[in-house]
Amino acid sequence: MTQLPKIIKTNSSVKQTFTVDIMDEYGDMQTKEIACEHPLTVYLNWIEIVTLMTLGERPSALVLGYLKNQGFIEDINAIESVIIDWDTNSAAVITKENTDGVSKTLEKKTVTSGCGQGTMYGNVMKKLEGVTLPQPQISQAKLYQLLEALTHHNETYKAAGAVHGCAVCKDTGILSFVEDVGRHNAVDTLAGEMWLKGETGSDKIFYTTGRLTSEMVIKVAQMGIPVLLSRSGATQMGYELAQKLGITMIARAKGHRFQVYSGMDNLILDVKGNAMSDTEQKQ
Repeated sequence: MTQLPKIIKTNSSVKQTFTVDIMDEYGDMQTKEIACEHPLTVYLNWIEIVTLMTLGERPSALVLGYLKNQGFIEDINAIESVIIDWDTNSAAVITKENTDGVSKTLEKKTVTSGCGQGTMYGNVMKKLEGVTLPQPQISQAKLYQLLEALTHHNETYKAAGAVHGCAVCKDTGILSFVEDVGRHNAVDTLAGEMWLKGETGSDKIFYTTGRLTSEMVIKVAQMGIPVLLSRSGATQMGYELAQKLGITMIARAKGHRFQVYSGMDNLILDVKGNAMSDTEQKQ
């Protein structure tokens, strides 16, 4: 039986947006919202691991997802508690396991193109060796419906901009959506949520507003999700890893347009022409 960690939060909290006065191109003054950016230093058994710059929306899930994706913790049953304290901008994860080897792991890091984080540790790729992901069939019509649904879930971006959004989806539904100043913070948050809930990724689709880099592909593979969808483009290493790991990669997906980079055989082209009419979308 899974023993979930105790989540402890102090009474302090943080804002996701901040109000400022700006001047537009006509010289007129306006009041606008901008995204907040909060440092959150992560400790594992009181060893400092990293400082994440985050919107701070779901800190406990972010911290757990980060530690899991970076290979610091493998078994959620080993975690006793997660302490979030915004007064000190810190998150402490306490485990039952011996973490003496953490210092060596911290030495083997790669700086990545990620925003808000940008580090991968050397043991991550080894754990992906032998990973086999399912190859689900994806309906073009349902893909269009999902893309339409996703446009209603980026409230912080609409209000303030400057954030990325990520979502775990199933079929045409959105199971969870999160925004953060860094796209890798967003994916780690969703990974942490799935870990806490004991969910598997085999029947899921992962969506991001950010580019499909190697780090994004790696993290989605770690979550066991076989389909990666983005409104942005892909990098060379992200593309090559998606092919190697068997991930269906769909980029530049917006409205009725998309580009399939990997897993082309998994897409069912069941919409006549290049676009779907408004009537068809409502059916």
